[in-house]
This record gives sequence, C-alpha cells and structure tokens, in this order.
Amino acid sequence: MNRIAKLTAALIVSAVATSAFAAPETYTIDATHTFPNFSYSHFGLTTQISKFDKTTGTVTLDKAAKAGAVDIVIDMTSVNTGYETFDGHIQGEDFLDTARYPTATFKSTKVTFDGDKPATIDGNLTIKGVTKPVTLKVSHFVTMPHPMLKKDTIGANASTVIKRSEFNAGMYAPHVGDEVTITVSLEAIKN
Repeated sequence: MNRIAKLTAALIVSAVATSAFAAPETYTIDATHTFPNFSYSHFGLTTQISKFDKTTGTVTLDKAAKAGAVDIVIDMTSVNTGYETFDGHIQGEDFLDTARYPTATFKSTKVTFDGDKPATIDGNLTIKGVTKPVTLKVSHFVTMPHPMLKKDTIGANASTVIKRSEFNAGMYAPHVGDEVTITVSLEAIKN
C-alpha cells in the first residue's frame, strides 16, 4: 500500500473508533441512592423537607456530542414526610391524589452543557396529570467507576422551583407555601 492509502485507511479506522467511543451511553437509575425531595414554607415558621423513596428511570449521556436525556418516574405513594399520618394526608385529593395519580414523571427535552458537564436540563414535569415545562439546574455532576460495583456511574444533584397550585395541589396556599423546591439527588449505573 502506498503512503496516502495507508494514511487514508488510518483516518477511516480512527473516525470509526472515535464515533463508536462517542456513542450515547445509557445509565439506569439506582433506586437505592436516588431520592427526589421537595421543600416548602410551613406557615412561614419552617422550611419542611420531604422525599420520595421509590424512583426509576434512565439517563442517556453522550459526552463527545455534549448531549443527554433524562427520563424519571417517581412513585408518589412512596412519599416520606417523616410522619406516617402526614404521609397519608399528603397523598389525599387536595395534595398528591395518589389514588388517581400514583406517579409523577420528568422527561427531558434538552440538556445544556457548560464545558464537559450538564448545567441545565429542560423538560416536562407531570404531577396529578398536569404537565408543565421546567428547568432543572445542575449543581453537582460526576461520572466515575463505582468503587464497589466497578461500573461507570453518574452522580448528580439538580433542582427546580414550581408552584404547586399550577399542578392542582394548592390547598392552604399561601399559608403553606405555594412555591416548592424540588431537588433530585440521583445516581445511575451504566447498563
């Protein structure tokens, strides 16, 4: 083979290897280390913080293309306020109405990167059958091999603020704060 043919072949092999390396990778949410929480003002006295104990979904990441996708399903019946009686109360019709709407979902529409890391995630949040666009601001993001599982893992924290009244869950507003901060602490393991 002449020198130009060898160089051309090397470039083609390199391009194929690079595109294979840059392919999107899918990660499955680790339900034992992913806890969406929500906080709100309680009569102006305190900021109450509660969480959901059951979350599933996937994260897709293409580092080279600086692209990604997030698809999360939250089991609303797993709400954990720290007080069993209130867990039941908050699942009632005036708030989460889990009998009719047992899950909430977030499906991303766009991931914006700052350098090598996601900075914001735009998407659609559905609670009680109402879908609204939201933007999650990413405050922490890391990819690394999981020390115990020896698989590539994503760790991230992201948050957004919604008005619960826009999702038909505005009982007692404004005394109980209408603005709710949702924060997702997420770990996801590469498939």
